[in-house]
Parts: sequence; structure tokens; C-alpha cells
Amino acid sequence: MSPAAGPTSLELYLVRHAVAAERGPDYPDDALRPLTDDGVERFRRAVSGLRDLGVQLDLVLTSPYVRAHETAELLAVGLRPRPKLVVVDALAAGETPAGVIAAVAQHSATGRGASRIALVGHEPDLGELAARLLGAKGRIEFKKGAVCRIDVDRAMPSGPGTLRWFLTPRILRDLSS
Repeated sequence: MSPAAGPTSLELYLVRHAVAAERGPDYPDDALRPLTDDGVERFRRAVSGLRDLGVQLDLVLTSPYVRAHETAELLAVGLRPRPKLVVVDALAAGETPAGVIAAVAQHSATGRGASRIALVGHEPDLGELAARLLGAKGRIEFKKGAVCRIDVDRAMPSGPGTLRWFLTPRILRDLSS
């Protein structure tokens, strides 16, 4: 592999948004629900755990929903070097795994494209995406603030991939120094 060609695999980090305000009369538009103060603090500590694990990202793709975008910002700000953040409509709640895979392919297509990409989104969509990437049926449950790493072939970002790890938010917070 020549250095200009870049890596042949992608590290995909699937991230469910952190704890957000409850649905209800204060937020009639679900897309506008923000993170709670507790959700922000807990996810900052989780990002510290990711940093202590040595996680580095080239790119963070996020749902346009406020809670996911805020989670993505916390992730990007908390890592070094700071990755680029891009809003991707395919990560909005209710979208299909195929749309997310197409967005990943677009951002990783060239030899200079991203090879370490976080996808910040919602349940059950992330769980369905994770299952598809792993060649499993059904979905994998993500708690709010959970992160998993799945490695896939750059030429076949739809899988099958390899699950490297799946960490709950509590474990990530406990890892932080």
C-alpha cells in the first residue's frame, strides 16, 4: 500500500446521543430537544474515557437533531486533534442504514478521505446499523452515550465488519482519568 493510497479499512465509531430533555410540551418538535446539563457532564466524562483509550477521529458525522449535534460537538471538542464535524441528514431519526453507509462511503472514498469516523445518531437506528455492519439480524441496543467501534473494509463500508469494542457510558466514564 502506498502512503498516498491511505488505509484500506475504516474505523467506525457509532455513538448514541447523550441524555436529552424529555419529550413533551416543552419540546413539541422532537428534533429540537437539547441535552440536559447532566447529559452534557456525563458525556464529557465519557469523551475523556475515549481520549484515555487513545481514540482519535478524522471526522464526526452527526444527525441534524439538536441533541445529537450537541453530543457530536462535545465529542469533537474533547478529542485531540479535533476532528471535523459534518451534519448528515441520513443520521436523523428514522432514516435507513443504507443512507448512513452512503454518507460514510462519500466521506471516505478517496485515499485522502477519512478513515476514523464517528457517527452520532439515535436509537433504534444505530442499533440496526450496527447489526447490519456486523452481519447480524435485528438490532443491538445502545444506551444513551454508548459508543462502539466497528472496523469495515473501505471498499465495502456496508460490512461485514469486525466489532472491536462496545462500551457503555458508565464504563467510558470510569475509564476517564
